[in-house]
Amino acid sequence: MPEIEARISLKDIVDSTSNAVVAVDRSGIIVYCNRQVEKFLELPAGQILGSHVKKFFPTTGLLEVLKDGQPQLGCRLSLKNCTYLSNRNPVIVNGQVVGAVAVFQDVTEIQNIIDELTTKNEKIRELQETLTNILELSSDGIVAVNRDYIITMANQAFASFFNKRVDEIISQHVKKVYGNPIFPRAMETGESEYGYITSLNGQEIIANRIPIKKNGEIVGALGTVVFKKISDLQALSEKIQKLRSQLDFYKGELKRAHRFRFTFEQIIGQSPAFITLKETARRVAKNESTVLIRGESGTGKELFAHAIYTESRRNRGPFIKVNCAAVPENLLESELFGYKEGAFTGAKKGGHIGKFELADKGVIFLDEIGDMPLLMQAKLLRVLQEKEIERLGDTRPRRVNVRVIAATNRDLEEMIAKNEFREDLYYRINVVSLNIPPLRERIEDLELLIDHFIKRFNKQFGRRVTGIDQEAMVILRNHRWPGNIRELENVVERAFNILEDDKIRKEHLPLYLQSTRKYKGMHRGGLHHLIEEIEREAILDALKACGGNKHQAASLLGISRAGLYKKMNRYEL
Repeated sequence: MPEIEARISLKDIVDSTSNAVVAVDRSGIIVYCNRQVEKFLELPAGQILGSHVKKFFPTTGLLEVLKDGQPQLGCRLSLKNCTYLSNRNPVIVNGQVVGAVAVFQDVTEIQNIIDELTTKNEKIRELQETLTNILELSSDGIVAVNRDYIITMANQAFASFFNKRVDEIISQHVKKVYGNPIFPRAMETGESEYGYITSLNGQEIIANRIPIKKNGEIVGALGTVVFKKISDLQALSEKIQKLRSQLDFYKGELKRAHRFRFTFEQIIGQSPAFITLKETARRVAKNESTVLIRGESGTGKELFAHAIYTESRRNRGPFIKVNCAAVPENLLESELFGYKEGAFTGAKKGGHIGKFELADKGVIFLDEIGDMPLLMQAKLLRVLQEKEIERLGDTRPRRVNVRVIAATNRDLEEMIAKNEFREDLYYRINVVSLNIPPLRERIEDLELLIDHFIKRFNKQFGRRVTGIDQEAMVILRNHRWPGNIRELENVVERAFNILEDDKIRKEHLPLYLQSTRKYKGMHRGGLHHLIEEIEREAILDALKACGGNKHQAASLLGISRAGLYKKMNRYEL
């Protein structure tokens, strides 16, 4: 044994350690390094010894130890992507610092484990914080216990039942918090139960109980308070019932909207010319061409537009109507094309979408296009040619896929001659023209129309009117019907308001219709008064027939709008 011990030198011992050892003299010159240092620097000792320590270890603290003689223990440093733990001590001889020695221990793997654990702990903390936030955001009371009935999780909504904070009930035995908890029974039964009624601190609630399982074993139970009061459930039930009622109502409205879509079969008329017109319109509906519907006021131009839409390939898209005569000139552009936010004073925040964009992939019906101002005619022509619009105040063009159906009661050719309507726009909208005849030119359809209106108003008024007597029919047949179908509808509705039996008779007709017979035998002295009375009655009926639209009423009566205003002032209407 002594012989073996004699062969072991101090150098052999130091070289055998897993730590790197390096020593320097008073000047910082490396005077010793063991084999681990050679491995680390990948150099033989001969090329290391005699060099300054800063050459190989630029961040070393050995020079500081030489200067102040104080050891530096447990210092962490990074070298060559590895982490080392270093102890630095002074070498003291006869009370003088003659050098310093550093011992390095590679703790890279340990540091990696520490970093990984730190990252995992941070993620666990984040998950815990997220779970806590979720619990607190829930309006339902939530509580969980382990197999020992200790509360491991709860939110403030649950703790508030006992006027406590969450931290006051966590880690407490559930029976200490309240006397007879039911939800932990889920641990014994292993079955979930939803919507059971129980009492919590004297308050009747509706709750759920669910077993918590891990690896197939029951490790706890979860309780949730779904409704804090029975009245909450009743209120929710009433709300659901109300929503169902609203849904049923809107479904009904949607069905009615689809049911009231006009088809050509619903447009009444059996005269040969009218049948031909409907057949032509039905063929036109299948195409994509622009359509111009012409006819006097009240002939049913809008019904034809609806029927074309209904029987076209665009019937799943929108049908948008614009009355060009009813919209003020300064608003028509924004109504048709929309506007950008801030385009003008009073513009809505976010801007406004125009009728052309609303009608995308559908049909836009431009009623009374003959009353469109010339400036707007030019802008409409561009839209029809380019298939794009620009909102007011915007420079970005927007593509639109719209079929245009226009309608007018004006003589466009005469307007073109007077420079009141653009000729290029006329040819753009007049690709297909449908001319609806006035009622006086298809008087053979009169009885069909009267029968239709009688059926409609029977439903509306809850009456059982069977028809119209012969004398009244003769009067209606002899009338010129300047207001066409709209005027006839008005006449029949007026009769329903005053008749008492089951037939429409002469006395139920407006005064202007029966006046020639009623006053035929009148003598002198009453003619002027009679004319005024008939004229006043005719104006009232025309306004009613046109829904108060004075422009249409004037056209119906065959006078100018200025003339209508003058007579209305005269008769104080």
